[in-house]
Amino acid sequence: MSRYDRPERTEKEVSIALAGNPNVGKSTVFNALTGMNQHTGNWTGKTVSTARGKCLRVCGNIVLTDLPGTYSLMAHSAEEQVARDFIAYGGSEGVIVVCDASCLERNLNLALQVMEITPHTMICVNLLDEAAKKKISVDLGKLEEILGVPVCGVIARNDTGLDEMLARVGEMCETELSTPPVIYPDEVERAVEELTPALENILKGRICTRFAALRILERSEEFISTLDSFTCGELKNALGDKESELGSAYDRAVSILSEKGTDAAALRDLTVTAIVRRAEEIADMAVRRDMPDYYERDRRIDRILTHRIWGLPVMLLMLAVIFYITIAGANYPSAWLSSAFSSLGEVLRGWLCGAGCPEWAESMLIDGVYRVLTWVTSVMLPPMAIFFPLFTLLEDVGYLPRAAFNLDRYFSRANACGKQALTMAMGLGCNAAGVTGCRIIDSPRERQIAILTNVFMPCNGRFPALITLIGMLAVAGSGGNLVSALMLTGVIALGAVLTFIMSRFLSKTVLKGTATSFALELPPYRRPQIGKVLVRSLLDRTVFVLGRAVTVAAPAGLILWLLANISVGDVTLLSRCADFLDPFGRLFGMDGVIILAFILGFPANEIVLPIMMMIYTGQSTLTEAGSGAMAEIFAANGWTWVTTVCVIIFMLCHFPCSTTCLTIKKETGSVKQTLLAMVLPTVTGLILCGIVNGAYHLFI
Repeated sequence: MSRYDRPERTEKEVSIALAGNPNVGKSTVFNALTGMNQHTGNWTGKTVSTARGKCLRVCGNIVLTDLPGTYSLMAHSAEEQVARDFIAYGGSEGVIVVCDASCLERNLNLALQVMEITPHTMICVNLLDEAAKKKISVDLGKLEEILGVPVCGVIARNDTGLDEMLARVGEMCETELSTPPVIYPDEVERAVEELTPALENILKGRICTRFAALRILERSEEFISTLDSFTCGELKNALGDKESELGSAYDRAVSILSEKGTDAAALRDLTVTAIVRRAEEIADMAVRRDMPDYYERDRRIDRILTHRIWGLPVMLLMLAVIFYITIAGANYPSAWLSSAFSSLGEVLRGWLCGAGCPEWAESMLIDGVYRVLTWVTSVMLPPMAIFFPLFTLLEDVGYLPRAAFNLDRYFSRANACGKQALTMAMGLGCNAAGVTGCRIIDSPRERQIAILTNVFMPCNGRFPALITLIGMLAVAGSGGNLVSALMLTGVIALGAVLTFIMSRFLSKTVLKGTATSFALELPPYRRPQIGKVLVRSLLDRTVFVLGRAVTVAAPAGLILWLLANISVGDVTLLSRCADFLDPFGRLFGMDGVIILAFILGFPANEIVLPIMMMIYTGQSTLTEAGSGAMAEIFAANGWTWVTTVCVIIFMLCHFPCSTTCLTIKKETGSVKQTLLAMVLPTVTGLILCGIVNGAYHLFI
């Protein structure tokens, strides 16, 4: 069974695909129709995610498949190939193409390509409310008359028009086109007409022969190979045999094109041009603009935000503001949670004592597992609850694509993909999420580069430690939070620079190659939906990331307790391990306690500093202390400003946490790639620490 055959379903089920450009509200339509009745997964053999769900809003059982967002079906990327093949090889009874009413002309390019594959198409004109604000009106009746397929207008975010659209699904599944959606130049039409009858005898209705003829004449090797698998090798054999009906028809078709000097590349340009011109003609007839200069406001803003000189400083300033709000706002909730968890811990301790629990078991559960769990939660939750919503607001307003645009040229110089800017931004929240986000990069080579370098962006688990360490260096007083925010922004900038450098290094060594091009859409600026942003960022991101951190923190707490409470010759295993690593740590401006804390913090970066405190103070459990008290304890154990700087550098550049490593293994399917992702940042961090420490002892 092919991966593009129709999924098994009941007799009454109707499978409908949702297609559309990015940023047209396709996922909003899908979520509104399926609610929570959906599941996600990857296409077989692809790193492209998809979602399927049942829609029971109307009579009948409709199964919706949310195809990857794409601008074209010419199959230049994995997303385009998946979408094209699902539509072409019978993955559904019909396709609903979601379009943005405010830029219908561009969206019609994809709609016309879908109609070339199947007449069972419906056009869903979404975002009518935003179009109205821009004084843009779409004549839906005229559009339906021109295209010859059902056209429906909806406002998905308000659930307007969706039921009416679903009511026309049956009509869509029965639609037949009297004329092709696009008429190509005469020589192209004659070549297609020459090839079609012979193709029909081999394909036997498996796919639209007109569409197949165009792709074969364009010599799309990937498409021909896929189509050949459906004919058990008959297609390629016939094309290679000039005596066969198909082989001779193909030669005649190529000769027709050659008479006009049209080769495969020129044919591809002709077809694309014809589709674009047809989309323009349709838009001119069906769309009216009463305020043609509406986008001038966006252009004025973009002149600053995407400026070659000012774009990056503005981006760093926005980042600094977010960090300032996060740092200033997280202190009080963290302290309150810590106090609340401490009180609850004493209650649980009393309950265990009353239940007759042995003292060692009580200490292991409360001082080990519970203390680490609550530490991670109290330290990690408040910054995430502030940072994620603020970052999501930038995404919802439409700024993140501008940030990716600003960074694209730097990734191009590193022979990497500009989309890596988006995955790098995801890494600021969680490196595991950033690694998963690398699926948006089409090239396997560039995807590996993005995965291997994502850890150079400090995740939310490292923010609290970085903030504390930076606080030890920042100027005390009322401006302390501001200085800390600026210094943290500088650390992020260093991480970005290292990402560019290591991407370049990888592209010139183990992952050689040249950068590929990609389409990056700059969506219009939109008013953020505050309520949805809060729900999405707090539930989908904050709680999800916190849940994974808590899962790995529990066993880490148990291991810590065992090491701190098992002694050999009156010296705990924790201290012995720290003493063993001390000579190694001194080479890089640190000590054995610091190195051991990073190793034991592998499950969760949040517990690295608490482990240091625990070893320095000789406690058997994690010790809480403010940054001032922590600085005093560290100074008493030989820390200097150089030590602090080295720890900050190593906090930025060291092996990813266990959750991220598991995600890398899942995404790459390779143990070697996972090990490389651990070794690369660790070696980089040690080299930088060694340089700082060596320079200090050389010049001081």
